[in-house]
Amino acid sequence: MKINHYHFLVLLSLCLTTFFGCKGPSNSGELVGVRLNKLKANKTPYGMVLIPGGTFIMGQSDEDITYSQIAQNRQVTIAPFYMDDTEISNSEYRQFVNWVRDSILIYNFLGDDSYFINTANGERYIDWNRVKKNSPWKTKDQTTRERLSTMFYQGEDRIFGKNELDVRLLKYHFEWYDLRSATAAKNDPTKTRSDFIMRDTMLIYPDTTVWLSDFSYAQNEPMVEGYFSHPSFDDYPVVGVTWRQAQAFNTWRTRFYNNAAASNGQVERMPYQLPSEAEWEYAARGGKVGMQYPWGGPSARNARGCLMANFKPGRGNYIDDGAAYTAPVYSYWPNDFGLYNMAGNVAEWTQSSFNESANSFVHDMNPTYTYNAKSSDHETLKRKVVRGGSWKDVGYFLQNGTRQYEYQDTAKSYIGFRSVTRYTGVSTR
Repeated sequence: MKINHYHFLVLLSLCLTTFFGCKGPSNSGELVGVRLNKLKANKTPYGMVLIPGGTFIMGQSDEDITYSQIAQNRQVTIAPFYMDDTEISNSEYRQFVNWVRDSILIYNFLGDDSYFINTANGERYIDWNRVKKNSPWKTKDQTTRERLSTMFYQGEDRIFGKNELDVRLLKYHFEWYDLRSATAAKNDPTKTRSDFIMRDTMLIYPDTTVWLSDFSYAQNEPMVEGYFSHPSFDDYPVVGVTWRQAQAFNTWRTRFYNNAAASNGQVERMPYQLPSEAEWEYAARGGKVGMQYPWGGPSARNARGCLMANFKPGRGNYIDDGAAYTAPVYSYWPNDFGLYNMAGNVAEWTQSSFNESANSFVHDMNPTYTYNAKSSDHETLKRKVVRGGSWKDVGYFLQNGTRQYEYQDTAKSYIGFRSVTRYTGVSTR
């Protein structure tokens, strides 16, 4: 077969497209090569996986059986990011609780300067290495133990004289800069930077009573008493946490990591936060196109008939998937991105505010709709998107495209969360 000059050029063009057309940013040239070598030091944070950027069809993958019309299909692009490979567990959230507990004790009640580090500019910080090696909670010194007692319930609030931590003392103060409001008002000369610095102080201990308040006439007292505090549930997902408490946890997580990084001469990370609902759905799909569930579809069982997630497979049936309530965070098979329990176990808070028609007006690059609701705002403005379905939900709510919401100050026995942080390198699928 003869190939004329025109055919040769077409074939050459196809070959060049094959070899070069689908690559990401060029890595030719000395300067770019140096940059890419530096990016190799951008290690994945512990307990997270890199979600590569990509384009996907966001929205309902199957029939909208509720006829709610709130998840219309739309093609969008998501930039790369890191995501926790599991839901935040009780033991992980307890680190936050214990840090707040110890901070309050040392600053307000202990009166022991040896637990502080004094800086040259007159500031002082808690020496957490000393706290770790010489925990005041394990001391035998009588004076210290008397001061410790101020952290426990007092008087008529005690049961059989038992020392129990007064969780009403565990308040965490955090601050953030409202970038959206600041950007909207950047040409307003009457505004200053302080106008956009938001501050909040809140109780951070999970609401363990949700196991009773969520279900009428159910014998869930053992879950109230032990689910968060007992070591048997260390690896189970934390529940009873509001959207605002999840925000507080991520603020603490960012500060805790970056303070440690700064003291060791390491590079700080971008802030930890909840994923947008678009990021969450993209991550849940695991690169699969048009599938109902993170493992594919259309069934919640695999070829051997095994259930693929922790949910309610039938009326009055919670146990066939292997768990009566929640399951450990590393249960079941991960999706193709290496993420566990993106469907079932506990539903998950996202950063996005809930609006029925958000899919029709958000941008097609990293889409999200957010609103910082104030306490004085109407309740509809306090709705936050919840994704993934939970141990008490039927299969429909486990689908990748199913949208739900809950109010930001509401805690539930079936809602938890996982975090994301920004990826600063170059990554494409």
